[in-house]
Amino acid sequence: MRRFLDLPAPALLALLYLSWITVGALLLMLPIASTDSITWSDALFTATSAVTVTGLVVVDTGTAFTTFGQGVLMLLIQLGGMGLMTFAVLVLSSLGMQIGLGQRQFLREEMGLSSLGGLLDIVWVVFKVVLVCEVIGMAIMALVFVPDFGWGEGLWQAAFHSISAFNNAGFSLFSDSLMGYVDNPLIIFTISVQFIVAGLGFAVLSDILVYGKWQKFSLHTRLMLVGTLSLIFISCFGYGVLEWNNPETLAGLATSGERVNAIWFEAVTPRTAGFNSINTAAIQDSTTLMTMVLMVIGGGSTSTAGGIKVTTAVVLLLATIAFFRNSGKMRAFGYSVGLQQGLKVMALLTISLFVILAGLFFIVATHEIDFLIAAFEVTSAFGTVGLSQGATSELNDFGRAIICLIMFLGRLGPLTLGFFLASKTTPRIQYPEGSIYLG
Repeated sequence: MRRFLDLPAPALLALLYLSWITVGALLLMLPIASTDSITWSDALFTATSAVTVTGLVVVDTGTAFTTFGQGVLMLLIQLGGMGLMTFAVLVLSSLGMQIGLGQRQFLREEMGLSSLGGLLDIVWVVFKVVLVCEVIGMAIMALVFVPDFGWGEGLWQAAFHSISAFNNAGFSLFSDSLMGYVDNPLIIFTISVQFIVAGLGFAVLSDILVYGKWQKFSLHTRLMLVGTLSLIFISCFGYGVLEWNNPETLAGLATSGERVNAIWFEAVTPRTAGFNSINTAAIQDSTTLMTMVLMVIGGGSTSTAGGIKVTTAVVLLLATIAFFRNSGKMRAFGYSVGLQQGLKVMALLTISLFVILAGLFFIVATHEIDFLIAAFEVTSAFGTVGLSQGATSELNDFGRAIICLIMFLGRLGPLTLGFFLASKTTPRIQYPEGSIYLG
């Protein structure tokens, strides 16, 4: 046990996630969990998708699983969304047990924070925000689902979709996700607001709740808010322009109100939410490419979202601007961004692209799937998004294993993987600086 606890924080975190995936798969294989027998491959893929809050499915969630099975998925989604170490620290601190330095290091790795300061405060912010947002979301959606399905089924639908939405999981009990509710702004906007709020990150939400003023926000919070609003505006405009005349998507909707709902929802859902209100497989190739970029970017650090994160994309942009200005400093909102942050961004982007391209290679090499559709599937898995253009159902066992690995790495975080693999030895010899011609 001692040797297990002495493992590096990223390794222990990975084992923790793997253990919950295994437990989840075992529970889903119980006879009371499914309406019909499912395979071990089905159970393992579904459990991985739930714990990594991705939402890719190989069986229909609403018909393949019983209430017990759906409850297991809700638990796995909640644990995966909040973070397993976050949940464990929350329980321990509630019992009055001291949280040691080792546990704080694991928690910092899981939440993607740079320091140990204020970790327990953020944990309690996580708990309060999760509880309040999920209850409010459930109550609002119950106004629609209870009249449609009755009290018992309606409340269950509301609870499941609220938990799935806030944790950016994308699991739905409807076979067509939310396509049947594209004409219902209450459902569309409640779910989208939930995953947008959760996607900002708990560090940002903590800043907003504690300070409430722009002048007092940290640089991270400012970059996240500006970056998120910019991405929402760009994606809404892009989606509206690219799909407005597509008869299989926006042009096929009956009213302009439905079009507005769909534009908003489809523009914000790629950044790791995974729900869809129209047929994702029918979008234009140009829209597919734009969606893939959004899926790679993802949401915010310390959030339920995946991807390389919005702040990473912003720092990459700042570095590019600094280069063209021939400036050695990255600046934003009166702050300078250190070189170390730029190096982290480059490492994160390199590892992310390697994972995506390697996964795409193996999928294309072993399946007869259109290249763009395969790329969309792999990118969705890495960003823990859950959107699919139909390739998931065509995967063989090897393909499922590849997608599971990509979902796992996407949730664990490429930087965590990089830190785990990197050598931490201090070089004893200094070498002269060389000149390299680039570009």
